[in-house]
Amino acid sequence: MKVTTAWTFYDWANSAYALVITAAIFPSYFLEVTDTNIEVGHVVMSNSSLYAYIITAAYLFVAICSPFISGFADSANNKKMMLFLFTTLGSINCCLLYYFDGMGHLVIGVAAFMMALIGFIGSNVFYNAFLPEITTEDKFDSLSARGFSMGYIGSVILLIFNLWMIKSPETFHLNNTQDAVRASFITVGIWWMGFAVIPLYFLPGMFRLQLKREKVAEGMAILSDVWHKLKNMPDVKKYLTAFLSYNAGVQTIMLLAAVFAKKELKFETSELILLILVLQLVAIIGAMLFSKLSSVKGNKVSIMTMLVIWIGICIVGYIVTNKMQFYCLAGFVGLVMGGIQSLSRSTYSKLIYTYEGEETSFFSFYDVVEKVSILVGTFAFGFIEQVTGSMRNSIIALGIFFVVGLILLIRTDLSVGRKMETIEVE
Repeated sequence: MKVTTAWTFYDWANSAYALVITAAIFPSYFLEVTDTNIEVGHVVMSNSSLYAYIITAAYLFVAICSPFISGFADSANNKKMMLFLFTTLGSINCCLLYYFDGMGHLVIGVAAFMMALIGFIGSNVFYNAFLPEITTEDKFDSLSARGFSMGYIGSVILLIFNLWMIKSPETFHLNNTQDAVRASFITVGIWWMGFAVIPLYFLPGMFRLQLKREKVAEGMAILSDVWHKLKNMPDVKKYLTAFLSYNAGVQTIMLLAAVFAKKELKFETSELILLILVLQLVAIIGAMLFSKLSSVKGNKVSIMTMLVIWIGICIVGYIVTNKMQFYCLAGFVGLVMGGIQSLSRSTYSKLIYTYEGEETSFFSFYDVVEKVSILVGTFAFGFIEQVTGSMRNSIIALGIFFVVGLILLIRTDLSVGRKMETIEVE
């Protein structure tokens, strides 16, 4: 098996978590088995606000730790082992979600969901860092799109199986629908770890973990060096700032759309699964469509086009009143969901292409920016709902993130990576 193909199989493996746990099944399940209002300390909040804050806390943790673990991985060539450790953390905690059956086990549910999410986002730091190492700059866009497409296909297969479980629990010797939902969390853990074996076997590197103080210091020194390099890369900094803004909207919508559909439009779990299936299938087309557009018009035009569509999604999301309207809206979300993630990742790979051997450290900055944007977006979503009592106001707030990102991107030169490469060759 080619290394590049093996790399795409990690998307196949861990996208099951992103789809089944965070998008299709767990959000609805969490709202069903918890009280509408929950007291946390001396603060009373809605269960949907608490759900948003859990996501915020997980991303905050990884954002803080990411520079340390990424620099450490670069200095000691540990990224393959770190990928394995975060994958193991995520898959085990997916299985532990089985024991979350209501308010009596709320702590288990919150902890397992948070740790699984940490495993997911932490592993992506190292998964993304392999991209510049295993292929050439001219293939970043197509390989990145292949990875996301593999993720959509694999996760859809598992989600269809989970829908069968939920619709016919007796077929699997389960007592009821709730048991089937809980069992689906175990299938995600098994799927994730099982298929992750393929990239873990074929990707370059060794399974080792050197926990020496001097290696951590060396990793931090590498990060400091990258920070100084970024000071002299104004367009890369502009791109990261634009990405921080628009990604806050993208990821928050993807993470909390099911919560909105469940609470505002009364979607059932089975309806949400069908909705997500449609969304994922459209996303495959979208990822390939905008990859093709970028090859003709460039990444900048392609990303800007998608941002305009995202702004329209937020406006329509504020006024949507029934399920059919939301199904149509989800189609547009799917169209731009895969494309903007794929091209954002590959665009950054192009911008840092000249710094061979430092991919993990540079991607640590990208991933910190990504995590910070998500925690800002999810916190804003939960806080605005808590203050105003309406998630529709939160949707409009997310639209502002897209507008700001679009304005910043217009002022950014995305050809800087190619220019730097040309200068170095000369």
